[in-house]
Amino acid sequence: MTAAPETLAEANRALVAGTTTAVELTECAIERADQLDSQLGVFIARTTESARVAAELSDRRRRAGESLGPLDGIPIGLKDIVSDVEGQTTAQSLAHSPAWQETVGVSSVARRLRAAGAVVMGKLTTMEFATGLPDETKPFPTPRNPWDVDRWAGGSSSGSGSGVASGMFLGAVGTDTAGSIRIPSAFNGITGLKPTFGRVPKDGVVPLGFTLDHVGPMARTAEDCALMLEVMAGHSDSDPCAAHRPTESWSSALTGDLRGIRIGVDTWERHAAAGVDPDQPALFQRSLDVLRDAGATVTQLEVPMYAEAMAVDMIVMLSEAHAFHAPDLRGRWEDYGLATRVLLASADVLTGADYVQAQRVRRVLRTRVDGLFESVDLVVTPSGHLGAPLLSDLDPANALTALPSVHTPYWNPLGNPTIALPIGLSSVGTPLSMSISGRHWDERLVLRAADAVQRRTSEHLAKPPMTTAGALS
Repeated sequence: MTAAPETLAEANRALVAGTTTAVELTECAIERADQLDSQLGVFIARTTESARVAAELSDRRRRAGESLGPLDGIPIGLKDIVSDVEGQTTAQSLAHSPAWQETVGVSSVARRLRAAGAVVMGKLTTMEFATGLPDETKPFPTPRNPWDVDRWAGGSSSGSGSGVASGMFLGAVGTDTAGSIRIPSAFNGITGLKPTFGRVPKDGVVPLGFTLDHVGPMARTAEDCALMLEVMAGHSDSDPCAAHRPTESWSSALTGDLRGIRIGVDTWERHAAAGVDPDQPALFQRSLDVLRDAGATVTQLEVPMYAEAMAVDMIVMLSEAHAFHAPDLRGRWEDYGLATRVLLASADVLTGADYVQAQRVRRVLRTRVDGLFESVDLVVTPSGHLGAPLLSDLDPANALTALPSVHTPYWNPLGNPTIALPIGLSSVGTPLSMSISGRHWDERLVLRAADAVQRRTSEHLAKPPMTTAGALS
């Protein structure tokens, strides 16, 4: 296989320098998908021919001196709950009606990425309606982890995570309601950003939790995520939750310097109910040392109301999801996968009073965390304490057990920007990750801190063995 740039930013620089073309990048991505997708289950649908056309148009623009910017000619993938101009949005479910896409139209995110010249390689696997677990009784691919194909790619932005890690595209769109950007980023050894709630519009995206859903970028590096966010962000009148906040040049803030930045750290080991990988503590501490080397002051703290935040996220998510799915659950029960049925049906025990109380606790939680950011600029925690679980260990009747010692739901009811980045491999050779969270709307500092780590380390560039062996080398 022809050598290709490893990151989106590197590919952009190569395009600018003329050492590669969009057609070459796209053909490399197509070749990688041809060789690996049958093993990994990354794509719901590939748009190979239209991608080739888009790549050729990108090269023509560049030759004419009319490049559309850093994403022009870059291969990307779209999670298949994001509506696009090409193909149906399945939400990986037999219960999802094609009429939904006709009603909502093309998502702002897909439209903006295409307008920036990105080459869309296809629609990517997700967990059903961005929840649940793989279900082999349904006619959809099972997303597998390129570090170990017997393990899960994570959810729900499964194909987004494994596809970036295996080189089928350089960036992908994910969504995050309880960690669905950050979990597959952590499990696959890539970088994923959950922006501030409302930073990226979610119109044209199949909802899970209306007040919890975030849309964000997934890629190799924080720099790549910054470049994607610059295109994806910005208000849309089609999304009532989209904030009237200006788009920033987040990539220009990546200085590598954290002098004067105060970072509070919570190891969250006391909350690792499923255990801690033997290698995780040392890898996490090594990453904290890197932050210190970049100039940050690092202190220990205790993040407030952990259990309450996790409960709030689950109650609000399930209540809002049930409100969306209730009619189809009654009429199309068997079309839903087992794990999705169990999760959504569990919301039947929740009352309106439960939902209101959860929102009240949510306000208290947010006030306390806002107070925490008066004494620190960033909060660093593990994304989780274990790597990707074996597919054989997943229990569709108890889907929450699929996230062993994972901590991502904490930040969803808060809405703070949070990035997950790899810190090394676990004792069984699977990626581990840490998270960096900041004040609302401060993606600039969150990305800067993650980039500072990645300038001094190489874990984000590590490749799964299956992508470097034999014919793929």
